[in-house]
Amino acid sequence: MHEEKLLLDILVNPHTVPHFVTYSFLASALLISVSLMVRSSLALVPTGVQNFMETVVEALLGLVEDNIGHHWARTLFPLIATIALFIAVCNFMGLIPGFMSPTSNVNTNAALAIPVFLATHFYGLRAHGIGYFKHFLGPVRNIFALPLMMLMFIIEGIGHLVRPVTLSVRLFGNMVAKHIILLVLGTIAPWVIPTAILALGTLVSLIQAFVFTLLVTLYLAGAVEEAH
Repeated sequence: MHEEKLLLDILVNPHTVPHFVTYSFLASALLISVSLMVRSSLALVPTGVQNFMETVVEALLGLVEDNIGHHWARTLFPLIATIALFIAVCNFMGLIPGFMSPTSNVNTNAALAIPVFLATHFYGLRAHGIGYFKHFLGPVRNIFALPLMMLMFIIEGIGHLVRPVTLSVRLFGNMVAKHIILLVLGTIAPWVIPTAILALGTLVSLIQAFVFTLLVTLYLAGAVEEAH
């Protein structure tokens, strides 16, 4: 099966650097460029790009504070916001002719999910110390419930280990499905159906970025909250 010819193939050999790596770097470059542009032209009354970015950032901050709380929100917000913006840009990139969505490759999603997995336990240990492992023991903790506690520890451990897999595969599956639908319908009806499907693709891209971000937020919230 031949690789699809994309715009950046003119500059980068896809056999040397895979498409998902090239377009991931492009998405990162776009985000850095926009952030520097906004920073260099900050105004008390925001307009244009600054107004749009402030709206997005405030919405993300509200999501993080509502689920994690004010104390930890400021610490975890940079990580969550970076992931959210990167995934959104990558998702929307796949809607542009000649471009591809890096998140349609499971390697990109794994590269996002594994740091989230590590950050979850890092901040959990930072917040609770060794007491963080109480999260894995279930609600009943006494000598008579030791077998149940051991079982809960195994179940919780497996649940945490599969989180990077589920995060990666969920986003990968949805983005690949969107790409295939656009390709098939674009071949059947080049002008009529793809217009409606592009609108649906935009919605799917936004929803999948939100779902990934929400799950990351909930995982981190569960790690730093007090065990009950």
